Amino acid sequence: MLIWFIILYLLVSIGIGLYAATRVKNTKDYVVAGRNLPLYIVTATVFATWFGAETVLGISSTFVQEGLAGIVEDPFGASLCLIFVGMFFAAKLYRMNLLTIGDYYRQRYNRKVEVLTSLAIVASYLGWVSAQIVALGLVFSFVTQGAISQQEGMVIGAGIVLVYTLFGGMWSVALTDAFQMTIIVLGMLYLAWMVSDMAGGASVVISHAAQADKFTFWPKLETRDVLAFVGAAVTMMLGSIPQQDVFQRVMSAKNEKTAVRGALLGGSLYFVFAFIPVFLAYSAVLIDPAMVASLIDEDAQRILPTLIINHAPVFAQVVFFGALLSAIMSTASATLLAPSVTFTENILKDIIGHQSDRHFLRTMRVVVVCFTFAVTLFALNSTASIYEMVGNAYKVTLVVAFIPLVCGLYWKRANSQGALCAIIAGLSSWLLLEIFHAEGLWPPQLAGLLMSALGMLFGSLLPDLTRRRSGAQA
Repeated sequence: MLIWFIILYLLVSIGIGLYAATRVKNTKDYVVAGRNLPLYIVTATVFATWFGAETVLGISSTFVQEGLAGIVEDPFGASLCLIFVGMFFAAKLYRMNLLTIGDYYRQRYNRKVEVLTSLAIVASYLGWVSAQIVALGLVFSFVTQGAISQQEGMVIGAGIVLVYTLFGGMWSVALTDAFQMTIIVLGMLYLAWMVSDMAGGASVVISHAAQADKFTFWPKLETRDVLAFVGAAVTMMLGSIPQQDVFQRVMSAKNEKTAVRGALLGGSLYFVFAFIPVFLAYSAVLIDPAMVASLIDEDAQRILPTLIINHAPVFAQVVFFGALLSAIMSTASATLLAPSVTFTENILKDIIGHQSDRHFLRTMRVVVVCFTFAVTLFALNSTASIYEMVGNAYKVTLVVAFIPLVCGLYWKRANSQGALCAIIAGLSSWLLLEIFHAEGLWPPQLAGLLMSALGMLFGSLLPDLTRRRSGAQA
């Protein structure tokens, strides 16, 4: 029954995606759904894109191992990212009527800044999309009881997501997200009720976690601990803001108010529902402590699906894997589309020269196929956990793209020279620390962020200083 449900679910998702493809008439439809999405779909697509493999498998397993202190990046930083987008970025970016976030850097600065930030944005998606592909492989391996290996499942899952993303673009992402969000919300609420009963009640689970010191959140008041906490918090909180998938949801809304409200509602819903997988996974400590002990060091990501397979009735298994597939596929489709669109619009467009809208749309679809192939290879050869893959994805955009974005919107004196200095200072300092001193006092991404801010300040003010010096000499 479980396998047949999975097959049916996949067919329905593909069907919705292909139906959505009938609405794609031009590049604007493909990238931002013609800027026609109502509030409930914008909210659904913001929530469903964020609620992915790392939420169900990554956050939950990390909490079992490290408690709240281990999940500062996500969901705390991730939720605040979406809320900050709604509060400070959505309205300003929506008014600019852009196709991609890379277009902003060209319009505000110049072509060099556009290319450098766009390359960083595209590179950041390798880890994020790969995490979803790894999770798809894990699901297929579980539900077939090993008949399909995890590697084979990765390839199958990537192919399925590619099919409907390739043809429908943002319209497919939006409509499938609305369907998948419904499955996620209802499924997670049902599972929380069922697992709570198995563990002896929610209060028992919470009390056990408190006694195990899993609710310690704030760091010790020591320099190293505080810097590590801040570094983890800003990685997704700020590094996720200059991302194409977030930008597309803002730009796909039917008006400015919808863009703002969709981001705020989606971020708030994500924060609430991200703790349901945490509760489910920690319940396993009480329900099957031997299983948890055997997996916690070997592969903690398997704790939650193993709990469901071994202890839940078939209906609950159907609900869990349906919600899990919804979470993974909604995120995977969005994160396949975003870097492909950015690379085509902001890198290839000037290289290949003028194309008609029809030919440009075809080029975008070719890039989607190529990127899918690349991330699948990356996923097949990666040894990092899902949580690590997602967390690491945002470091490059944090040190390269965030400061030029926020200063460009809120500081009139920010200029192209300042943006280039910010990119060079942020990227070089981050890479040097990652390579030579990754375990040092300063988290590399936090040092890179600060150096990027200094680069923007120095680079933007330098022309004024030069003119004043010339005037003084005269």
